[in-house]
Amino acid sequence: MAPIAPAAADVAFPREGDTIRGYAAWPPAPAASPGLVLVPDVRGLSEHYRDVARRFAAEGFFTLALDLYSREGPPVLPDMDAVFRWMAALPDARILGDVASAVAYVAARPETAGRRVGITGFCLGGQYALLAACTVPGIAACVSWYGMLRYAERTPNRPASPLDLAPQLACPYLGLFGAEDPLIPRADIEELRTILAREGKVFEIEIYPGAGHAFFNDTRPDAYRPAVAAVAWLRAVAFLRRHLG
Repeated sequence: MAPIAPAAADVAFPREGDTIRGYAAWPPAPAASPGLVLVPDVRGLSEHYRDVARRFAAEGFFTLALDLYSREGPPVLPDMDAVFRWMAALPDARILGDVASAVAYVAARPETAGRRVGITGFCLGGQYALLAACTVPGIAACVSWYGMLRYAERTPNRPASPLDLAPQLACPYLGLFGAEDPLIPRADIEELRTILAREGKVFEIEIYPGAGHAFFNDTRPDAYRPAVAAVAWLRAVAFLRRHLG
């Protein structure tokens, strides 16, 4: 018998007078599912992340892929300079407020029925997943995929980097990184490991040889590493099942 496809729908919820959008996918089963907020990369809620949400749903999680750009629409980013300028201009407080609203929305869905809610994110989304795990109440586990850890400078939009806030980590954390990632120096990963160990946090960090940035993104042939992606996926799902129940 073929597996039953997850249910899915575009959704919206309010936040301080704004309408925040996303894409939800969930198992078509009568039992309540643990919840998961998925934060996409800098380009926003693409079909790739809708597909990843469905994959998590097939593993048993009610998954909400958050539209980071519900207000302004997705950015036009023709090159890496544009990417870095866009990231520097994003206000962390706004993004984390949207994440907090998304966590509350998932926790209130009938499909989750009060079960635990985790967070996962990729690239920019991985950065915000870790920031949220340090600052947003109600998050029970965090899986961050190649999320950047250090800000080049602190600004009013970006007052504290993930490394700055790491001592405040409030839930179990899994960090998945590529050993050849030019955006995340190995020294930053090791500094994160040192901070979390010193503070007595529950965490796991995996660094995959032969993989760079965006190794899980199967829409990017330049970056995708199928073997690494498969291993990391199993690790992520097992971690979320263990900590979200």
